[in-house]
Formats: sequence, C-alpha cells, structure tokens
Amino acid sequence: MIKQMTQINAAALILFATLLLFSSVVSAHGKVSLEDDSCVRGVEGSMVHLSAYQPQFDPEAEYCTEIPNEGKTFWVIDLIDQALRDMPIAVKIVKGSGEKLSETVANLHSTYHPEGVIKGESNLDGGQYTVFVTGEGIPPIQYEYPLRVHMINYVDALRAAILPAIVLLLLGLIANKYLKSRRVQQL
Repeated sequence: MIKQMTQINAAALILFATLLLFSSVVSAHGKVSLEDDSCVRGVEGSMVHLSAYQPQFDPEAEYCTEIPNEGKTFWVIDLIDQALRDMPIAVKIVKGSGEKLSETVANLHSTYHPEGVIKGESNLDGGQYTVFVTGEGIPPIQYEYPLRVHMINYVDALRAAILPAIVLLLLGLIANKYLKSRRVQQL
C-alpha cells in the first residue's frame, strides 16, 4: 500500500513538474479593448499602443512587454490619437530599466508620422529594456514601456501552475481514497 502511494505521488510530482516546465509563461496579449489592453499607454488624453512580433518563432503571436525569445524582434507603435500624428515623435529603445539604463539599441529620430504607425526592428538579447516614445509637443509627452526579453516571469509561472497543482492534489486525494476503499473491501 505504501509502495503504491509512493508511486502515485512520484507520478503526480513528475507530471506537475512537466506541466510547470512546459507551460507557457509568456503569452500574446490578444484582442482586448483599448481600456483593458496592457500595451496601451496614455498621457494627457493621448494614447499609444506597442506590439512586438517574433515571426521566426511564432508567426501569429503578438507580444507587448514580455518578449519570449532573444533575437530579431519587429515592433509597431500605433499613434492612436490624431494629435500625436500631428507632432514629431521619437522612439528610443535602451537596454536596462529605471536608473540602470545603458546602451541605446534603436533610435528613431523625431519625425512626423501622419499615418499613425511607427515600425522598426531590433535584435534583442535576453534582459530588460525600456522603450521611450516621445511626442515633441508643448509640453513634450513621453510614454515608457518596460520590456523583458527571454526572462521568466515567476508571478505568471506561479499563476499558470496553480490550476494543475490543484488538479493533481485532487487526483492524489481521489486515488488515496480509492486505494483505501479497495484495501477495506479486501479485508
């Protein structure tokens, strides 16, 4: 009986570890309303939207601040409001975040974007980056996007693991009750 319980628990632990290891902790942000979209930044009534793509890994996935892999990353900034399309906009991607900013990875000098779309590509290594979108109006408007490239987000990993852990615990409990009832029946 103890041997069977040990085997069941070991199998459950292996299954749980496999689910945790292969669960996707980076996900595309999908199609949501602008108010609920984590990729939209708003300052003084104006909004911008950032999308990032890595078609060499997943041609259909769209990312925002969590980029799953290192390498060539295409990015698109949508100027949602007309006021932003009527002023010069600059884009800069810098390695690091907060007080620890270092090298500039991409720098698009200030220019007008009447179509409302700014496109670019950058080769991103693993780590943290900051995207600065600056509207050179009066007063200037600056949007910031923190990027995490090829980094595990442990909060998302924990959230992804909770449901499988509950299911495994329930299966273990059911298996334990079943084995106890079979043992009682055999006596």
